[in-house]
Amino acid sequence: MKIAIAGTGYVGLSNGVLLAQHNEVVALDIIPEKVAMLKNKISPIEDKEIEEYLKRDDIDFIATLDKEEAYKDADYIIIATPTDYDPETNYFNTKSIEYVIADVLKINPDATMVIKSTVPVGYTKSVREKFNTDNIIFSPEFLREGQALHDNLYPSRIIVGEKSKRAKVFANLLAQGAIKKDIDILFTDLTEAEAIKLFANTYLAMRVAYFNELDSYAQTHNLDSKQIIEGVGLDPRIGIHYNNPSFGYGGYCLPKDTKQLRANYKDVPCNLISAIVEANATRKDFIAQSIIDRLGSDVSKHADKTVGIYRLTMKSRSDNFRSSAIQGIMKRLKAKGIEVVIYEPVLEDEYFFNSKVIKDIDEFKKISDVIVANRIEDAIRDVQEKVYTRDIFESDS
Repeated sequence: MKIAIAGTGYVGLSNGVLLAQHNEVVALDIIPEKVAMLKNKISPIEDKEIEEYLKRDDIDFIATLDKEEAYKDADYIIIATPTDYDPETNYFNTKSIEYVIADVLKINPDATMVIKSTVPVGYTKSVREKFNTDNIIFSPEFLREGQALHDNLYPSRIIVGEKSKRAKVFANLLAQGAIKKDIDILFTDLTEAEAIKLFANTYLAMRVAYFNELDSYAQTHNLDSKQIIEGVGLDPRIGIHYNNPSFGYGGYCLPKDTKQLRANYKDVPCNLISAIVEANATRKDFIAQSIIDRLGSDVSKHADKTVGIYRLTMKSRSDNFRSSAIQGIMKRLKAKGIEVVIYEPVLEDEYFFNSKVIKDIDEFKKISDVIVANRIEDAIRDVQEKVYTRDIFESDS
């Protein structure tokens, strides 16, 4: 089959490379630099498996800037364009999806469009009506940044929001490319599939927020968070996974998905969903104050201190720092007049939101009075006495 991919971020690229093992895949993007990299078999995002698979000779994968080349004669068109949360409207900005739909209907109206971008509950049904077509289905994605292709090769489940022959064909295409066998495949109604994505991510955010609040309590009362978390997690109903405290949930999905789900609750009584969103802001307040406390009790001397931010990224194997929790903490520190510098190898600019970017790790460690690290890495172990972190288990989950 020919499959087109609209958008080459984590979702689009990982799905494209997965499917290119057994199908002709054409990936479309609007950024020339990304397309040029992909044509040279270079991944524009940091993902070990994507980087490896792109260099293989047995995948049928090309990238283009040309809509006609991508969409013409395609059997399936996966829409994986960004849908950032708009705080003014309380909804995802879905314009990029609708641009793709309009283009596809002009070029190849018989193709089945599969929305992989995260959308509000009820969105796919509404665009079917708006564009007067039933050739749009939704299939939620469950990927981790930096391990997107890995999570497609070993999927926890495959869900498609339609009970039809074309839905089964699409699910089988994904399963065909996976290494994992006996994958759980679920076919649901359209809107239920959208709800699954938002509720799943909000549950993950709730778990992050829970262990963060446990950690805040333990730190405040001078208790050992690790002992408490290990004891709690030994209950098999809770488990010892996804329990490492952090500065807050962040990244591309959890912050916007929790806010979108809260917005979808506008006509429904709700306490917990709102609390999950608010808990993340509270954790950032707590972490910022803890860092300030490390600078000493004499507030008048804080202006002479320097806080070094070690990495803006949330996870050790990611190059993405969109909506990372550390950025909210930086804003809180700078609002108190504290100088903040950053060590982030993926940044090429000299400054990031008016904070100086230090390129040399040794200089960074020398000038920083406190080094703030969401996750501990070997590069800063030699200055452990300067480091503030809540990375208890030294893992991303």
